[in-house]
Amino acid sequence: MQSYTIGQAARLLGVSPDTARRWADAGRVATHRDESGRRVIEGKSLAEFSVEIAQGYDDDASYTSARNAFPGIVTAIKLGDVAAQVTIQAGPHRLVSLLTREAVEELGLEVGMQATARVKSTSVHIDRT
Repeated sequence: MQSYTIGQAARLLGVSPDTARRWADAGRVATHRDESGRRVIEGKSLAEFSVEIAQGYDDDASYTSARNAFPGIVTAIKLGDVAAQVTIQAGPHRLVSLLTREAVEELGLEVGMQATARVKSTSVHIDRT
């Protein structure tokens, strides 16, 4: 079973290492020491915990069937005559969406504002790292 250091777990959960350490200290996720003395989290425990904290996410802004939500900050907007490209940085994830210029204007999107990218796809590719 793969184990993750506190720093690796923090990156995967999209939080700071301090937050991950506080969660471990509070007993929210189990850790143990590896052979070199580092605190690590078993992969299965981390997976279960990631699902648990995701269920606690409350997005009262809307109801949607798109379950893959990436809250972040708008970092770029490119407006064309009809289409637009919006880039959101959500933790370590950069998401780029192509939508109509009208939609960007109706949403009032601007660089620096908070936004959530929602992904609904029939084809998702997974790479092992």
